[in-house]
Amino acid sequence: MLIHPEINPIALQLGPIAIHWYGLTYLAAFGLFMLLGFRRLRHEPFASITGQGAWVRRDVEDILFLGVMGVILGGRIGYCLFYKPAYYLSNPLEIFAVWQGGMSFHGGLLGVLLAMVWFARSRHRPWLQVMDFVAPCVPTGLAAGRVGNFINGELWGRISSPDLPWGMVFRDGGNLPRHPSQIYQFLLEGMLLFVLLWLYARKERKQGQVSAVFLLGYGVFRFIAEFFREPDAHLGLLSLGMSMGQWLCIPMIVGGMAMWWWTGKQEPSTK
Repeated sequence: MLIHPEINPIALQLGPIAIHWYGLTYLAAFGLFMLLGFRRLRHEPFASITGQGAWVRRDVEDILFLGVMGVILGGRIGYCLFYKPAYYLSNPLEIFAVWQGGMSFHGGLLGVLLAMVWFARSRHRPWLQVMDFVAPCVPTGLAAGRVGNFINGELWGRISSPDLPWGMVFRDGGNLPRHPSQIYQFLLEGMLLFVLLWLYARKERKQGQVSAVFLLGYGVFRFIAEFFREPDAHLGLLSLGMSMGQWLCIPMIVGGMAMWWWTGKQEPSTK
């Protein structure tokens, strides 16, 4: 049995300015996206697109900016709607209190999708082409976020067997060992999804198939990880003994499979 190291959430204090580890993991996520996005410009079909629709480094920078806005706005609104709708309907001003925590990946995903719709229309590019460019660059950012969760000792897992070698006692999780579900999510929906998706995307696919694999892969890996993650205290387990996270993953899994099948039936797009 392990004890979670009580890491100070503040990495650096400069007078009144506190730099948190969680903020640094966000910066790492943005940096990794830029690095991978620049490498993605060399992949097909993006490297072969010329003329007015050619992909350039400025596109990666603009996508990152819009994506950050989509994550913040969508993540916060999604959390309010998916997890505490009654509370925020009664306390609407609390929606803006983002410093109190409360973000939803699934809401952030919807925010990013809408942001990419705007980007695609402003650049006169197919939306699915934009999403195929973005998808392989996302999982490393998700992995960085899970590192932040682990450092903060939050979003810990369900109670584990005392014999589990990596079972961990978290300072706010009682005296019983728990699954370090942040690490599970780091490995599954972060690193493993990145490796699989990056390798899959290295070969030119029909437009939309890379995005479909992201939806399917994240949905499956997150669904699995939720079996080990402690459900939200105010929700618990819902119908069929599944968590809210699992219910939100089902549309991703179904949508990813349907999208992959549908895009596979389409004629190859002209460059």
